[in-house]
Amino acid sequence: MVNNIARGPFPVSSQELAGKRALVTGGSRGIGAAIVRRLLDAGAQVVGSARTPVDDFPADATFVRGDVSTLDGARAVAKGAVDALGGIDILINNAGAAAGYPGGVLAIEDDAWLDALNANYLSAVRLTAALLPAMIAQKSGVIVNVSTVAAFIPTPPLAHYGAAKAALNAYTKSVASEVAPHGVRVVAISPGNVTSPGADKLRQDLAKGLSLDPAALTAGVPLGRVGVPSDIAEMVGFLVSERAAWITGSNFLIDGGEAPFVF
Repeated sequence: MVNNIARGPFPVSSQELAGKRALVTGGSRGIGAAIVRRLLDAGAQVVGSARTPVDDFPADATFVRGDVSTLDGARAVAKGAVDALGGIDILINNAGAAAGYPGGVLAIEDDAWLDALNANYLSAVRLTAALLPAMIAQKSGVIVNVSTVAAFIPTPPLAHYGAAKAALNAYTKSVASEVAPHGVRVVAISPGNVTSPGADKLRQDLAKGLSLDPAALTAGVPLGRVGVPSDIAEMVGFLVSERAAWITGSNFLIDGGEAPFVF
């Protein structure tokens, strides 16, 4: 029997990321908030960004308000992070959004396709464009793009979201290949079903639209539970550390074993 209790957070060396400066987009809740905490616990200086401030944002991090789904917004967040920390060594492109369309692909409106691209793909492209030149100049840096298992598994109600993240996956590999000679690493992670405010609401809305029990949407996880944000943050903490110094261009599936394919 699989233990359904989520473990963690795990002990982290407070010096592993000492001296590193990080920006985490979508850093106010869910996976982003867990990543902010994980990087802080490892000794990094951290800026978290989001469109809306939250009362429980860590006092030992810096919050920069902004909407990275627009070009001006992404540039403003990048500038705010650099102004706060003097530079960025670690970029976590975590910001994203999804709305389900139970009616399937043809029910997804044109504006929804554009919104998905801006929020889930172009936000990362724009932030990378703003911060990567300095990483190349200093010959070091790590970028982690947060994708999704929906980029690999056909999911008609989320076709726009999956397509945007599939573009992010291709972009990740392209950038990684180009900047590797400059000492910069670029990777992606693809979470499966993780509990968070946004993901929980999405599953509830989809279940209602498809006349399903919400539990049915996560019943196929071999490890017996949905993920929790710290499950994802632990992988990020490893990938941005020197322990992952020979890893770039890869995409890591973190889904409790749910995806039915060889990856």
